[in-house]
Amino acid sequence: MKLKDYSLLIFFLVITFSLQAQKKVSGVVTNASGKALDNVEVYDKASGRLATTNDKGYYEFITQKSVITLAFFSYEFQIKEVPITIDGDMVLNQTLDPLGEELTAVEITAIKTKVFELTRLRDVEETAIYAGKKTEVILVEQSMANLATNNARQIYSQVAGLNIYQNDDAGLQLNIGGRGLDPNRTSNFNTRQNGYDISADVLGYPESYYAAAAEGLKEIQVIRGAASLQYGTQFGGLINFVMKEPNVNKPFELITRNTLGSFELYTNFTSISGTKDKWSYYTFFNYKKGNGFRPNSEFESKNIYAHIGYQFNDKTSLTAELTYLDYLAQQAGGLTDNQFNDNPYQSNRARNWFEVDWLLYNLKFAHKFSEKTNFTFNFFGLNANRNALGFRTNRVDQVDPETERDLIKGDFNNFGFEARLLSKYKVFNKEATFLIGSKYYNASNSQQQGPGSDGIGPDFNIRTDEFLNYPDQSNFDFPNLNVAIFGENIFYLNDKFSVTPGFRFEYIKTESDGFYQRINTDAAGNVIFDETVEDNRDFERNFLLLGLGLSYKPNTSLEAYGNISQNYRSVTFSDINIINPAFAINPDITDEEGYTIDLGVRGNYKSFVSYDLGVFGLFYNRRIGFVQKGLDDGRVISERGNIGDAVMYGIESLFDFNLKKVFKMNNDFSLNYFINTSFIKSEYTNSDQSGIEGNQVEFVPDLNLKTGLRFGYKNLMVNAQYTYLGRQFTDATNSVDSNISGVIGEIPEYDILDLSLSYSYKRFKLEAGVNNVLDNAYFTRRATGYPGPGIIPSAPRNFYTTLQIKF
Repeated sequence: MKLKDYSLLIFFLVITFSLQAQKKVSGVVTNASGKALDNVEVYDKASGRLATTNDKGYYEFITQKSVITLAFFSYEFQIKEVPITIDGDMVLNQTLDPLGEELTAVEITAIKTKVFELTRLRDVEETAIYAGKKTEVILVEQSMANLATNNARQIYSQVAGLNIYQNDDAGLQLNIGGRGLDPNRTSNFNTRQNGYDISADVLGYPESYYAAAAEGLKEIQVIRGAASLQYGTQFGGLINFVMKEPNVNKPFELITRNTLGSFELYTNFTSISGTKDKWSYYTFFNYKKGNGFRPNSEFESKNIYAHIGYQFNDKTSLTAELTYLDYLAQQAGGLTDNQFNDNPYQSNRARNWFEVDWLLYNLKFAHKFSEKTNFTFNFFGLNANRNALGFRTNRVDQVDPETERDLIKGDFNNFGFEARLLSKYKVFNKEATFLIGSKYYNASNSQQQGPGSDGIGPDFNIRTDEFLNYPDQSNFDFPNLNVAIFGENIFYLNDKFSVTPGFRFEYIKTESDGFYQRINTDAAGNVIFDETVEDNRDFERNFLLLGLGLSYKPNTSLEAYGNISQNYRSVTFSDINIINPAFAINPDITDEEGYTIDLGVRGNYKSFVSYDLGVFGLFYNRRIGFVQKGLDDGRVISERGNIGDAVMYGIESLFDFNLKKVFKMNNDFSLNYFINTSFIKSEYTNSDQSGIEGNQVEFVPDLNLKTGLRFGYKNLMVNAQYTYLGRQFTDATNSVDSNISGVIGEIPEYDILDLSLSYSYKRFKLEAGVNNVLDNAYFTRRATGYPGPGIIPSAPRNFYTTLQIKF
């Protein structure tokens, strides 16, 4: 069937649904003390979820039925079932009682009729608007992934089109891209935790060295390109880690999880939480240690998170959060293609180390001026550093001479605030929602490159006095100032159709103040060239981004959506000020810009299938990447710069089937099958570089497939997941063969099979799994710098088991 035929079919379905009689049911859900309860899910026992309460406890849904049985579900409260007869629009308020005992996963699934692992955001969430946007919410607490190691390919398995680097050490870093965006440290997404920024520098260095512990997450929100209007300018959109919340029914709750795995992996996650009067708290400690699956790849990390809240009244609250991460990892280095083919798990780097020290803080004030107007104010900041030390010649097969090592030190200090005001009102007797916000961001970062010690261990002190003639040295300060004003407005033209225009005005002032030095010596160690270049820049710009979202909801089972949004990405200071032996930087490198389009249909049909089928286009101007250039002396180098204009377009889909309905199983069973596919085409449409126009864009596998089957019987759950990615290029020249550094060349197709299971008994839960069951040798990245340069292999077959105890 052609795309045109699908369009006609969808059109006729929409017309049919819209002709049916619609009746609205609404109400407010509270606890016994009268406090409004948010995130309470309202289900029709026969057909599935209908609505979820907002922060005021309000829910509403449209139905054509006359008699239904509603189930009100929240993890901390008893399930309440209410049979109702509907003659017309009606109001149904409900009060929920605290849980008397815990429920198993299958019991919850049975009560809720069907639990899909992925859901979507509502049109309005607190002081944010998502109408017409492509949103995906991962319900981490229901995932069968290996949460102890933040296994990204499992956690994000139902988010369409993501390309993930899989070289992690127990998930210490997250590397996610998609639609042709470089996955390196998720730098093409705006990454946030509970709504505030967590990356090194949002504009100057948007890499994420900190990844939230999956065992402490409630959900992960992924909002694609149109998120630029509210959260930044990035092409990727937003990834927001939503942490677990305090237990509202107990003054004290303790959960401890211990995990043992292959390669001497040990992790511990221990959390405590509770609520007493107007105070609430949630905190955890997460420890990880292991030797890694290659020689020279040991790691150890400590992660602390603390949240404390005070509820002044039902309208006003204040919360404070503190996150601290400290980890040290030995890095086994990269490989050439020949080394990988000979032994993918070898290492010839014993002196490479990486250290991260990350401190995040946030203070959030929330106030409801009225039932229609909400206000939030977030003050946030970061004090952090990261140090990379090692021998990283561009000849990655070269034996380490055990001389001085290259050391790059980065210090990141930034703070900012974001204020948002959201109000619901009526225009021409039609509902509307208005959002206005502002953001101030001030960063004072520094970076230094120079000689490190000639020892073996992790000594992160610059040794300039000891190694006077070290060839690559630099020292820079990077002050950044960003002021943004953004706004969106939902106009409901009728009960089914909404239009959401939006804007974002950006003022950016990027500065650099420092120098870099290049020293060449002859074979005897005598200096034959010594140049110090002062590089002081002041780059100031302002611009306006515009966007538009459309949403049509003929009923609760179907939504047609579309959006278009402009995007922008500034040159980072690592693009212009780091001396790297594996490649050169084009001196004329400059900012990227473009826009993103999404069109699709999504919904939940009778709790039998949850689906999201869409097409997208990403139009990229002055895309930054790598090309191979021949020099006058006959050498060929890799150069990083603006390659040209590119377009990526494709089809993304997710279908999650509740097979329990097909086989007519009773409530002791659950059975799910999902298939997540992405078909993408890409092309450089214009380039000043020779031999580039018409080439494929980097990091774009033509097929990205993830599929899985989940089976449950009473307290036992079993899950199997299969992942396949087609081949992809790493440079705009579309090089197939690699060079001596292993940085460029193709990433061959690969596939992985994962198995996992869990068993719950009262306060205990046992989880276990086998990752890469088929023991395939593969790689997903060619690193340009640390942890390479070169091919970074992915893990072979490995095992894990986790024991959770809840008090």
